[in-house]
Amino acid sequence: MKIGVLSDSHGNVTSIERAIKALEECNIIYHLGDYIRDLKLIKDRLGLPMIAIRGNCDLHSEGIKEVVERVEGVNIFLTHGDRYDVKFNLFKLRYKAMETNSSLVLYGHTHIGKIEKEEGIYYVNPGSVAEPRGSSKATIAIIEINEGVIKPELVEI
Repeated sequence: MKIGVLSDSHGNVTSIERAIKALEECNIIYHLGDYIRDLKLIKDRLGLPMIAIRGNCDLHSEGIKEVVERVEGVNIFLTHGDRYDVKFNLFKLRYKAMETNSSLVLYGHTHIGKIEKEEGIYYVNPGSVAEPRGSSKATIAIIEINEGVIKPELVEI
């Protein structure tokens, strides 16, 4: 299973178009918030199943604040991250990962792409499609899960 993960697209159509090209090989798309309405363009183009998580800029949008998905035997916790103070540290997110028995945590909000692994749990922030911070390129994440093995990577778009 190949999962495409993006966050913080903020309505930037040019960046979303670049992301669509990188997401073509995926089986499902997760948008981790801040302009989840941008998923309509992606869905119209790719027709893939999608999950939208509301971010702090999605006040009037449909969508959920967080969810645990199970893919190939792996629990995945999805959140925007703002409720977990991810701009400061991942302490609250680590607690939530243990609480939900998740081996993979996906979060956004910081606009900085990052992959960490601690105590057997992956923490993946796909960065920002439209407004990256801390690097010169916009990024998404592509995560492959096969028979419980997780392989995350950041992809510049």
